[in-house]
Amino acid sequence: MTNFSGKRVLITGGSGGIGTETARQFLDAGAYVMLVDINGEDLKKTKEKLDSDRLYIHTADVTKSEEVQAYVKEAKAAMGGIDVFFNNAGIEGPVMPIVDYPEEAFHKVIHVNILGVYLGLKYVMKEMADGGSIIITSSVAGHGGTPNMSGYVTSKHAVIGLMKVAALEGAASNIRVNTVHPSPVDNRMMRSIEDGFGGGKGDAVKSQFESQIPLGRYASENDVAKLVLFLAGDDATFLTGGQYSVDGGMSAL
Repeated sequence: MTNFSGKRVLITGGSGGIGTETARQFLDAGAYVMLVDINGEDLKKTKEKLDSDRLYIHTADVTKSEEVQAYVKEAKAAMGGIDVFFNNAGIEGPVMPIVDYPEEAFHKVIHVNILGVYLGLKYVMKEMADGGSIIITSSVAGHGGTPNMSGYVTSKHAVIGLMKVAALEGAASNIRVNTVHPSPVDNRMMRSIEDGFGGGKGDAVKSQFESQIPLGRYASENDVAKLVLFLAGDDATFLTGGQYSVDGGMSAL
């Protein structure tokens, strides 16, 4: 594992499974970590679970500019700066065809998954005068189409464009920006999606989805976190503007 001793890491979507596991691995590698999430109670539980004096939490809505600016300010105050930004907050939205998809639900997914990423980039990049690494969570859904998930798929395509622009704009300041593209991950979000597709037969849907992954299983939160740490670390200093899959071979199909 790369040594992140003294590095300052900011993670949105911090109380979710991927955010929590990634925080755990950064803490184990010696980093200071601030977790941001809209759910303050879940953040408190996550802090208790991870139990580190190098861990900070901040409750914020990533779609509101003033709250994004506040979490960036708090990260600077608590940790002295930001070296790594895992721009990870996201929601799945409902599972239904475009003709039935509620407009308000589409707006919500777009706001969290795109506007939230944009605002994070806007205010964190200003604080990376000495360079840094930004990793944005996209998805295998960002490389194709999935029926009945128009909001989610649209958002995960869009953040690839944001990543590419940010990578080009940040290069002169030695800010590296990349996306990670997980397959279905064995966590709460996928339980919600399985239920949406299966109408109460989530286990059958999970088996069907896993059969479409060449390695035959969902990604684990650990799989995703390890890729994030690699992209954040010293072994990836020439990697920027890239799309990195952790998908059990789905991108080869």
